[in-house]
Amino acid sequence: TPKVQSDIIQNLGLKDPKVFISSFNRPNLYYEVVPKVKKEQTIKSIVKFIAQNRGKSGIIYTLNRKTTEEIADMLNANGIKAAAYHAGLDSKLRAERQDKFLSEKIQVIVATIAFGMGIDKPDIRFVIHYNIPKSIENYYQETGRAGRDGLEGKCILYYSHHDVAKLEHLMRDKTLTEREIGAQLIRETVAYSESAVCRRKLLLNYFGEIYPKDNCGGKCDNCKHPKELIEAKEEALIALKVIESLEERFPANYVIPVILGSANPQIQMYRHDSLPVFGSGKAHDELYWNSLIRQLILANYIKKDIADYGVLKFTDSGKAFMKKPASFKIAINHTFETDSDDDDDEADNAEGVATDEKLFEMLKELRQREGRKRNLPPFVIFLESSLMDMATLYPTSTKELEKCQGVSAGKAIKFGKPFIELISKYVEENDIEKPEEFVVRSVANKSSNKVFIIQNIDKKLPLETIAKHRSMPLSELLEEMETIVASGTKLNLDYAIDEWMDEYEKDEIIEYFKGCETSSLETAQEELSDGNYSLEQLKIMRIKFLSEYGN
Repeated sequence: TPKVQSDIIQNLGLKDPKVFISSFNRPNLYYEVVPKVKKEQTIKSIVKFIAQNRGKSGIIYTLNRKTTEEIADMLNANGIKAAAYHAGLDSKLRAERQDKFLSEKIQVIVATIAFGMGIDKPDIRFVIHYNIPKSIENYYQETGRAGRDGLEGKCILYYSHHDVAKLEHLMRDKTLTEREIGAQLIRETVAYSESAVCRRKLLLNYFGEIYPKDNCGGKCDNCKHPKELIEAKEEALIALKVIESLEERFPANYVIPVILGSANPQIQMYRHDSLPVFGSGKAHDELYWNSLIRQLILANYIKKDIADYGVLKFTDSGKAFMKKPASFKIAINHTFETDSDDDDDEADNAEGVATDEKLFEMLKELRQREGRKRNLPPFVIFLESSLMDMATLYPTSTKELEKCQGVSAGKAIKFGKPFIELISKYVEENDIEKPEEFVVRSVANKSSNKVFIIQNIDKKLPLETIAKHRSMPLSELLEEMETIVASGTKLNLDYAIDEWMDEYEKDEIIEYFKGCETSSLETAQEELSDGNYSLEQLKIMRIKFLSEYGN
């Protein structure tokens, strides 16, 4: 980055050096950001992608060691030669796995960020990030290991708000300065992930390079599936006037609340709530203003000073725009909902995860109608992960529908008919060629877990004891239980719930789930804030609700 270049010159005491910088552009790489859903669904989509690219070498990066082992096990169970690579392995085993990868005895390495430094393998065809990277620098370096031979390379990033929170949590023991710098780097990665403009343009801009074209010709998901541009000349002027009124001394996360008229304690302390421009942009929401400011930076009207905590400053072009405004069109950022894959930017079979976005939206609308007709919340009919599979596999019979995640034979018969009819009509009208049958095999202990959980709940063992026997946290046990009931198996959980809450609390939560539109536990926690319920309490009641009303 320009900051690093400046540091090198300063630290080496160079006087007026000539600086030579090659382009950061990697034209042979395809960049894509995919909404990250539940763990099982995400790993399944990774297995499917690699199976479609069988024989091609790739790296999957994760944040923790346990996940490297889980993904490697799942890949091996599906006939894909893979190995985990992390600092917990002894150096001899790490060297052995690295050699096997280089000699193509292993197709895929699943690694923490320790892997890849000094690796000279030119034909890596894909790099997958299971978690959001800590910085754009990390992301660029890790994706840069793909396609070094000049041939195609695919770079897929799975993104969720939960992973962002996890990264922020990891910084809790750092010094204040380190936390502030770390938070700024994470914000840059979040902005990259959520943006709807050309990803190549975003990456190059971060490193101080201007990409000369408006788009990269379909070499990223945003250019392959572009969003509609909307006129934002007046709004651009509002943002620039606020930055001017704040004397170019504050970052975007301070500027936007001033635009929106949100008087937080810091704004009140500086008395910026008394500025004439305070609240001048309240006609739009935070998503809109984040999108606009990011695109003002890309248009070179303002610049972000990373070294100074992301402070926004004018460029000459920005000053000229204020004097003589012209048309300025923007694309609004993508929204990534918690525990959802509700994004309108999916790639086709050739690039990444093969979810048909249009069909997925139609299935969600149908689920809504069916829920109203049956007086049930939509998630009781089918989970989002089930709809995602339907929009990938195009099931046109009850038997095919049962192959979708979370759809048992009973559930397919009970709820499946209108979904099969809609998919059949969609396939016929759009001349869809259905993908070859593909079933992801689970790791052996997954099914034994299911049997173990069902048997021990029947015996009325405490949930904490069941989790302990399987060496899993309670949260993971609850995930397994939800998968079990979503697939059509009833679980009698009253004995466990009685330990956690009284009859009034149980009734209150059940009544909420009967009328809610979303399965989000965070939304439930907000709606039921007077009850002060934990996410675990709400989760187990959602499982009970699914078990009783969905089956």
